[in-house]
Amino acid sequence: MKVVGLFAGIGGFEVGLAAAGHETVATCECWEPAIAVLRARLPGVPNHPDIRTLPDLPGETELVCGGFPCQDLSQAGKTVGIAGERSGLVGEVFRLLRNAVARGRPVPWIVLENVSFMLHLEAGRAMERLCAEFEELGYRWAYRVVNSLGWLPQRRERVFFVASREGDPADVLLGDEARPRPAETRIGELAHGFYWTEGIRGLGWAPDAVPTLKNGSSVGIPAPPAILFPDGRVAKPDIRDAERLQGFAEDWTAPAESVAKRSWRWSLVGNAVSVPVVHWLGSRLSAPSGYDRARDRPLPLVGRWPRAARFDGRHRYAVEIDDFPVWRGRPPLAAFLRYPGEDLSARATAGFLARTERSSLRFPAGFLDALRAHLSRVSGAEALRVAAE
Repeated sequence: MKVVGLFAGIGGFEVGLAAAGHETVATCECWEPAIAVLRARLPGVPNHPDIRTLPDLPGETELVCGGFPCQDLSQAGKTVGIAGERSGLVGEVFRLLRNAVARGRPVPWIVLENVSFMLHLEAGRAMERLCAEFEELGYRWAYRVVNSLGWLPQRRERVFFVASREGDPADVLLGDEARPRPAETRIGELAHGFYWTEGIRGLGWAPDAVPTLKNGSSVGIPAPPAILFPDGRVAKPDIRDAERLQGFAEDWTAPAESVAKRSWRWSLVGNAVSVPVVHWLGSRLSAPSGYDRARDRPLPLVGRWPRAARFDGRHRYAVEIDDFPVWRGRPPLAAFLRYPGEDLSARATAGFLARTERSSLRFPAGFLDALRAHLSRVSGAEALRVAAE
């Protein structure tokens, strides 16, 4: 299909769909560092810098895709809702779709992505608005929470929403289900990711994986997770491995350094869509797998939406299915990473341990001891370095 990527970021949708045989004919992205990446990685594909001034979609458009801004939807953000200043830009998607319908060339397929928190934001009103808009435009829809851990050593839950006026989105999105085999905590044997910036209310503990890569602060201060390695070392991953943990080639975001400081690359990666997930979805757009209607369940009328649901043109249904369409074999996280990363500093480690002392969280056996040993090691190394200077 001919694809237009809205809120294109660094091209996660576009790269994944290209791997499945689809062709991007235009993008829309407003942030200069991301535009620099698109210009270098998708040469020849025109980019419009502001969706609010994009008058129409190209007449050849067969698929519109985009991860619309999540700042107003995520738990890490203000959670002001889908009408917030940034997330409200999804309304521009509907404007463009309505224009296409009015011209007699409705877009056959739509794929959107966002954080799973949106399912219960505003007591379900955000999802109600999204679904109702598509239904009013004559689209059937299906959505599902999909976890990137099925492809990569990153636990990342995102809602993928597919709408169509031609086919059944359920056959695309809800036909595959794997039996996941996530690792169990084995300190000293496997690497374990966690959020070193937390420690009171949460940990983000991820055996043989990293927790969700985040976009950092609004001023470009990165917040990568930490990794406790089997040998006791605690480090933050290298940006090149972070790109790989999203399915991109290493140094994919390097062109952004021509217009912004290097730390902004973490925001670009944290905001991106996982490429292998989109590749799977793009393959299913070409070859649907079929939906088993025995999975249909009653859909609650109010409140939190289920983790998967569909609309067949007449009725809405909740869908009983897990978050893993596939489960790919892969090397352990410690072997997956190609670069040593940066040791978690003594200050950062001490701050994390101090927060754990005020916390009521339960931590895996041996974890805090490993952090204390790491603190002793890096403190000694830093003291020797200062003395040498």
